[in-house]
Amino acid sequence: MVKDIEVFTLHRYYIWANKMRTDFDDILKRNLQKTIPNGQFEIESNLYMSYWYAALYVVIEGWQELGLKDDKIDTLLDSPNISILRRYRNGVFHFQSDYYDERFLGFIRDGIKCVEWIRNLNLEFGRYFLSWFEQKNATKTSGNIAQTTDS
Repeated sequence: MVKDIEVFTLHRYYIWANKMRTDFDDILKRNLQKTIPNGQFEIESNLYMSYWYAALYVVIEGWQELGLKDDKIDTLLDSPNISILRRYRNGVFHFQSDYYDERFLGFIRDGIKCVEWIRNLNLEFGRYFLSWFEQKNATKTSGNIAQTTDS
């Protein structure tokens, strides 16, 4: 049985990953509006995208370790992108002497399919956590109501 604190802890990792995603999206918007120089865009966008992808893989690891279940998330996790993303995360957090290391290129090579997949996975994790917190809050609230009506 998964403890509430374990799900709450996994949520922290999701928040960190999602913050990297929102910063990445902000950089993309600023680039479209041409408010940042091109060289700076490439550095910042790669930084936030890479840290988002790597951090989201940590959420996947936690999800699997805790044995959590959700049809939409589990369907997305039944993808060859998982092993490609794991290698990408390893490339981000372990020095690679080759600038164009295969760990980076493998995930980027599939282009739009991988981008859609990772955005959908991020969205579904967000949906799951919101639902989980709403359920916990409803249980807590109904417990308080039961206590006050029993008194």
